[in-house]
Amino acid sequence: MLSPAVDVALVVAVVVITLAVVAVLGFKFSRSYRDLGSDADRATYATLHTVALASEHLRAGLTPTGAAKASRHLRGLLRSEALLITDTNGILAWDGAGSAPEDVLVLAREVLASGRTQIFRQARLRDITAGAGGGTELNDAVIAPIRVSGRIVGTVGVFGAAVNAGLIRATNEVGAWVATQVELAELDSSRTQLMEAEVRALRAQISPHFIYNSLNAIASFINTDPERARELVVEFADFTRYSFRRHGDFTTVAEELKSIDRYLLLERARFGDRLKVSLQIGPEVLSTVIPFLSLQPLVENAVRHGLDSRDGTGNITITAHDAGAYAEVTIEDDGVGMDPERLRAVLAGHLDGVHVGLRNVDSRLRQVYGDSHGLVIDTAPGAGTLITLRIPKSQPAHQT
Repeated sequence: MLSPAVDVALVVAVVVITLAVVAVLGFKFSRSYRDLGSDADRATYATLHTVALASEHLRAGLTPTGAAKASRHLRGLLRSEALLITDTNGILAWDGAGSAPEDVLVLAREVLASGRTQIFRQARLRDITAGAGGGTELNDAVIAPIRVSGRIVGTVGVFGAAVNAGLIRATNEVGAWVATQVELAELDSSRTQLMEAEVRALRAQISPHFIYNSLNAIASFINTDPERARELVVEFADFTRYSFRRHGDFTTVAEELKSIDRYLLLERARFGDRLKVSLQIGPEVLSTVIPFLSLQPLVENAVRHGLDSRDGTGNITITAHDAGAYAEVTIEDDGVGMDPERLRAVLAGHLDGVHVGLRNVDSRLRQVYGDSHGLVIDTAPGAGTLITLRIPKSQPAHQT
């Protein structure tokens, strides 16, 4: 048996060894934590994160509010004492100590006029930036143009105690990055304007053809069935009010189907028993958001090019059902159909004046949801036409 002294010594030794192991493991874990990514990795992440924060504020282009918020992030990225953003008319943002001196716009205008990045040294800046630095000397400045599609739309200026070659390159890169954000904003604006123009084109298509036929149909009932004529006038007014509304690029499947119902009611007044319509609508897709006037033109195409150009009875089937993450809508007619090659030319915009509704809807769906979400059309001469479109059910960015 070991003596009490030996027992105590063993216990102390075990404790010491345990503490040493814990210390070593703790050191290794802490070191591995610190080594999660190199300095370059962390710097890259910080830069990308800062740029992402700044980009959120330039989605609408060069606006005073957006430029002011973005300049805070960009100044931190460049580590400058002050940062200036202008458009071609004036100062949009000044971030740094003090307020932007009005005379600094003189420097920006020189860059706007020359189209080149310029460096301004202490002798030139002393009078202009006096009192603007909040106690920090703004000895040097570099101002770069913001060039978008060959035209200069503004400038980015960096002010500090000294300007070196690295800061000049960085300022040029920031100017180019801001230009890219402005281009994206202009592209988004152009896309919106294009969609609005295409909706106006659809309304123009509805106007001469459908209105003329509907008014003729209503007129035919005035003497023989005045009550029916009054009902048709109300339906016609509701249909045109929806079709020519001035607000919103999006609607719901329910609203679009309601407009289609009015449209078909007016067409039945003209075709009578020749037009047969079947609807199979799943209630779970009625609230799905879709581009405004994206279903009605397809139904009108079925009537005009499927039934109006043939004799006898025409059948149209409209279905809408849940398809997982999508709402799937189909519009089928047993009309004359068309040649697939001709259809491809129509959708490509190579044939004008025919099937403008199909081309228009296909184009807008691709603009909103991507090229994989255009119309799927199965047709052949004498075999009718089946049109399928799949709309994402979740669209948080789109409102009716």
